[in-house]
Amino acid sequence: MTMNSTVKNINATFTNKNNFCIGLILSISSSVFIGSSFVLKKMSLIRIGRRGHLRAGAGGFGYLTDWMWWFGLLTMGVGEMFNFAAYMFAPASLITPLGALSVLVSALLASKFLNGNLNNIEKMGCLLCVLGSTILVLHLPKEEQTQTLHELFSRIQNPVFIDFMNVELLVCFTIFCYFGTFHGTKHATVYLMLCSIVGSITVIACKGLGLAIKNIAGGDLQDFQNIWVSLVLLLIVIVCICIQMNYLNKALDLFSTSVVTPIYYVLFTTLTIIASAIVFEEWKNMSDINIVGAICGFFVTVIATFLLNMFKDNNKSVVNET
Repeated sequence: MTMNSTVKNINATFTNKNNFCIGLILSISSSVFIGSSFVLKKMSLIRIGRRGHLRAGAGGFGYLTDWMWWFGLLTMGVGEMFNFAAYMFAPASLITPLGALSVLVSALLASKFLNGNLNNIEKMGCLLCVLGSTILVLHLPKEEQTQTLHELFSRIQNPVFIDFMNVELLVCFTIFCYFGTFHGTKHATVYLMLCSIVGSITVIACKGLGLAIKNIAGGDLQDFQNIWVSLVLLLIVIVCICIQMNYLNKALDLFSTSVVTPIYYVLFTTLTIIASAIVFEEWKNMSDINIVGAICGFFVTVIATFLLNMFKDNNKSVVNET
């Protein structure tokens, strides 16, 4: 019994490390594609504005006629697919903060295709972004705490999570009905807050969908009996992504990437970490050192995103660019 237990523990440890590496590689690949898509979409929106089409920020959909926007959308789709796959192998609390690497990719590409050379502050931001991401990888949980879809459902029934979701939905409804109409064109945070809230919901839904696919692939017949749940989760993911795409386009059209990228990263990552912490409770198995290290790593990446974007030479609205 002791030998069998030892072998099982070794196999479990190897599997966890293997899954962690796969999730990490997928997350980094996702950041490359998503970061590239920001710049491609921005370039497309600038081109569309110059052609005299109704701007996306004013409710126009002229970008749908531009091949570059569709290429950017395809690039983001590939990135989101990698990101979705990463959630199947690694904890959400690890995958989400690594989105800072997409900010790094976006800044590097934007400096070449939109704004010129990186200044010294932006170069410092690049170094801090890599440093912060490395700290996060070293200190955040590397093992999944939720293995089945049914376990996830029991976790989301947590009253704290339900209250958190109610607050998020109330904020979304308020932005959609009032703040988006009257303040969305003046303050980037309005549309980006809506995108971030919907994004945090998407992450939880993606996690559930990933667990369902993983369990079904492993031969869990019980999940076949609840296949409709997986379809509902898929529908939620699709709807949420469509909402994010619409309002992110509005924000990108009205404000420069130097404003949109860092604010979106900070809001989305913060809300997702809070939601994941409530649902998965991965922090309970973290040591005090790892908790402090993860917090420090997150703040380093936050500082890096602002250094990468907030000190650009042309930190202006697209309205002034076109």
